[in-house]
Amino acid sequence: MMRATGTGTGSAAARGQRAALAAMAVLVLGTSGLAVAQDSWPGRPIRMIVPFAPGGVTDSIGRLSAEWLGKSLGQPVAVENRSGANGAIAAETVAHSAPDGYTLFTASASQMVMLPALTRLNFSPATDFAPVSIVASNPMVLAVSASLQVSTLAEFLALARSRAGRLDYSSAGNGSSTHLAMALLLQRAGIEMQHVPYRGGAPAVQALLAGEVDAYFGNPSDMIPHLQGGRIRVLAVAGPERLAGLPGVPTVAEQGFPGFRAETWNGIAAPAGTPPVVIRRMGEALGKACGDAAFRAALERLGTTPVCSTPEGFAEAMRRDAPIWQEAVQISGASLD
Repeated sequence: MMRATGTGTGSAAARGQRAALAAMAVLVLGTSGLAVAQDSWPGRPIRMIVPFAPGGVTDSIGRLSAEWLGKSLGQPVAVENRSGANGAIAAETVAHSAPDGYTLFTASASQMVMLPALTRLNFSPATDFAPVSIVASNPMVLAVSASLQVSTLAEFLALARSRAGRLDYSSAGNGSSTHLAMALLLQRAGIEMQHVPYRGGAPAVQALLAGEVDAYFGNPSDMIPHLQGGRIRVLAVAGPERLAGLPGVPTVAEQGFPGFRAETWNGIAAPAGTPPVVIRRMGEALGKACGDAAFRAALERLGTTPVCSTPEGFAEAMRRDAPIWQEAVQISGASLD
């Protein structure tokens, strides 16, 4: 009996040991399979979702990035435009996609740091995305109607102060970066102006060109093509340094507002949980893009500043810029809810 019991116990132990070994084998094989899958990535075409309609800076940067990644990774990267809700629809789609490296997002500052301050979202930019690279930054520029006959930011602000709220400025809509940037500057200067929102940047620029409004804080690409016409003047750049395309225009910081920044950016992000090796490969590929003369020139023609950051640099930009735009939203009183 004792022998039988002993034999039974030994068999159970052996069976347990074999089960444990089998489980370890499955784990090892599963991990090995994952490594193989990661090492073989990308094994099929990738899609890149752009949060706006075709045309414009975000779409153009997305397409440039898709073309570069396609060449670098050896698989085509198809661009899919999915507009709506200020880019939130596209962002939510990517945030909830499989984290396998086959769905990417052309992220802009609008979705990643502005929208969370303006409305409730069904995703969290801070936790639902894996940053890959900021491809280019877009320091905003302040333009005024030439009819104001001012040549510097100080002269413009002095005129606005003397007219006590009678000057106005256009924007691409309530809560847009063009609205928030001006609200932030006016708060810093202690000045009031009338806000005139339009449905998009194009009509807001046209209003400035037509002399219907006095000022507009927008993208360089919106302003530079019209400078030769003599109807507007660009007074300041809201980035950390002057723009290559506007070397004679000083920054807002240079003109009495140290540390002032109002810039947007565009980059590439993936769903959170995407394997680090995949993020690293994409980040390394895009990191080399700004060293390519043609790629860099294409970004500069859009009025943007080439960046091609690391994933860590992208994450740091989000941490740095989120408080700026949160403050701007509070100052403006804007809300999308």
